[in-house]
Amino acid sequence: MTQRTVITRNEDETIALAQHVADAVVAARSDRAGLMIGLSGDLGMGKSVFARAFIRHVLGDDALNVPSPTFTLVQYYDAPFGALYHYDLYRLEDPEEVYELGWEESLTEGVSLVEWPERLMGMKPPAMVDISIAQIHNSDERIFTLTGDFSL
Repeated sequence: MTQRTVITRNEDETIALAQHVADAVVAARSDRAGLMIGLSGDLGMGKSVFARAFIRHVLGDDALNVPSPTFTLVQYYDAPFGALYHYDLYRLEDPEEVYELGWEESLTEGVSLVEWPERLMGMKPPAMVDISIAQIHNSDERIFTLTGDFSL
């Protein structure tokens, strides 16, 4: 298990971090199935900025429209390695509702970015890579704590 802490000073540095993590995930994909990355943090911490940058980088299109799955709860992308899921579980009322969103498939294939994984309660996969984001004081700086079982 690896844990790493990274401080970003602005949105551009958050995007660069997301791209670095995306590169590590793509490099590790050959021996992984159903990789899940949880993005935790208060509203406005940069979860969606991170997810959009990750998705755009994996798909090789910096201008790609990446809508927030706030209302649909999940967006699906066809990535070079297979399925790429982007979940936003903020509006999830019951953890069991996740099964209506293709959750079982995402546990066994591709890569999933999961905003608000704490909404899963006891259903959170034990092998999920956790990325928690917190604001440093009252600034644009963010501290990212990445915990997982691959080289970040």
